[in-house]
Amino acid sequence: MIAGHDRPVADAVRGHWVDRHAPARFRPYLRLARIERPIGWWLLLLPCWWSAALAATAVGRTGPDPWHMLLFLVGAVAMRGAGSTYNDIADRDLDGRVERTRLRPLPSGQIRTRDAAVFLALQALVGLAVLLQFNRVAILVGLASLAPVAIYPFMKRVMPVPQVVLGLAFAWGGLMGWVGLTGSLDAPALWLYAGTIAWVVGYDTIYAVQDIEDDEIAGIKSSARFFGPWVRPAVGACFAVTVAAIAVALHLAGAGPVGMIGAGLFAAHLAWQVWRLDPRDGNRALALFRSNRDAGLILFAGLALDAIWQGLA
Repeated sequence: MIAGHDRPVADAVRGHWVDRHAPARFRPYLRLARIERPIGWWLLLLPCWWSAALAATAVGRTGPDPWHMLLFLVGAVAMRGAGSTYNDIADRDLDGRVERTRLRPLPSGQIRTRDAAVFLALQALVGLAVLLQFNRVAILVGLASLAPVAIYPFMKRVMPVPQVVLGLAFAWGGLMGWVGLTGSLDAPALWLYAGTIAWVVGYDTIYAVQDIEDDEIAGIKSSARFFGPWVRPAVGACFAVTVAAIAVALHLAGAGPVGMIGAGLFAAHLAWQVWRLDPRDGNRALALFRSNRDAGLILFAGLALDAIWQGLA
């Protein structure tokens, strides 16, 4: 590790334990893995939990498998860290040109690129160890997720809405929970995956509102830049597709009233986000982006309770 700024980046959670209690030599690595920004692994984890709960309903199980839930939690933290490390290695030059990201460990000189690569490999090994606990089909499906992860950092240079590729990667849990329990990919999982992709595009467009000016200077493409003054209706359209596709998934999986109520409350939360979004207010955009953890937990609670209720009925 080499000298650099020991300061959190702009969108980190203030007062996080990484900044207050972690040994100084480990802080850059924990920040590289985004440990002080837990919203990332939450958003990676939640589709896994949705899918696991929906699969439990479909097969008549009384609630999602607790062991699978724990595995998805560990895997989400590890793979969020690995993906972030890979992204920062690829973007280390671009990140230095953006105010929000210039204090990240690589562009600020806190970590050498070769050390980041070793750290990436270690996190990937943890993710692989988690994946190997599942059935053969789930292992193959999980490995396939590496394709969108690998190409995403480069899409910001050439694609007007790179959030679509991010969605392909971050929504993958919508498949994993289902295939982890059933051993097959069925229509409800595919509809859930499609709806989750739209959710990712919507919430990451909200997130990208923070960087519009800097992205223009650095030449970074984003959905917020692409939609311009139409950001709010564009996010609204993404969230409408999200709700519609997830409703189809629930119907095909045999979800009951409790699950549908959860989906309705989830939809209401997304509508509130669109109503509150102000493209000129980066701080509000960050708060709304983070609120998607709560939206996702609402949907999960509905799906899990529905599986429990139907399993006991």
